[in-house]
Amino acid sequence: MMSLELSVLIFTVLGLGLAIPSNTCIVMGNLDIIRKKGKLSPTDVIFLAKGIVNILLQCVMSIEGMLYVLSLETHYIRQVFVFMNTSIYFLVYYNYWLTAWLSIHYCTSITNLSYGFFIWLKRIVSNFLSQLLFLTALGMFIVSVPGFWAVNEESLIQSSVNNTNVSVITLDKVFSYHVPADILGIILPICLSLLCLVLTFSFLLRHVWRVKNNDSGSTRPNLQAHVTALRTIFFLLLIYTFLCVSEVIHILPSYSLSIVFWNLQLLSPSVEAAVIFQASKKLRRIIVRRFWTRSWRNTET
Repeated sequence: MMSLELSVLIFTVLGLGLAIPSNTCIVMGNLDIIRKKGKLSPTDVIFLAKGIVNILLQCVMSIEGMLYVLSLETHYIRQVFVFMNTSIYFLVYYNYWLTAWLSIHYCTSITNLSYGFFIWLKRIVSNFLSQLLFLTALGMFIVSVPGFWAVNEESLIQSSVNNTNVSVITLDKVFSYHVPADILGIILPICLSLLCLVLTFSFLLRHVWRVKNNDSGSTRPNLQAHVTALRTIFFLLLIYTFLCVSEVIHILPSYSLSIVFWNLQLLSPSVEAAVIFQASKKLRRIIVRRFWTRSWRNTET
């Protein structure tokens, strides 16, 4: 039991050491792009938002892990427990929707579908993405924070009175509030991202087939950027599928298994930062240039 709790502390420190520097590089890199060019592309705006969200999520999860290992009494103080859980739900929901908007942007940019709805959606994402992200954050706040705070607080009050009532009230609240919130915050953005992935992949396959069978002698276009977009959506969906599975594992009575998946969850912001780096050449160039310049100055001095 002690070794499992110690593993939580180790993964907490490891997650902090990996996620905070990597996501800070994403944020600073995009701020550097703003300073030089004055504006960001829609992809960079989403990457900037993801970097900020991952930093906050890693901090909250790490604090929760440290309190769980070092001060269990503090961890279960009503205000602390409810604040940690509602903050994590809000940040996770918003992160899912950031991936959904990224998938929609990739899909509308690559597929060039002539349907009126896709043309309208492409125009909205291109011109009003910052407003969409703000409204999405506001919507996820309304969905998660007020209701989750009330549900968790009521459950904790009941737990101090009668343990028999806890399971009934908690189960009732799960089906009356948590499940609809999970549908809006997790299931819906995942379905949208998956739909965009399928549409984009099928469009690229059809495009490559047409180019191969084209008799006009035109050369095949460079599809590396499109492949990178597909790979990015796929990896992000893979991460979120794993997170959904880990949440289901938490419900099971196996303590050791839930601790293992909790440890892996602590590394998810770091893995997502790695996915963002492989998707953005601009960020890689900025980070390499900064570290190269700094190391060159250190050798000069």
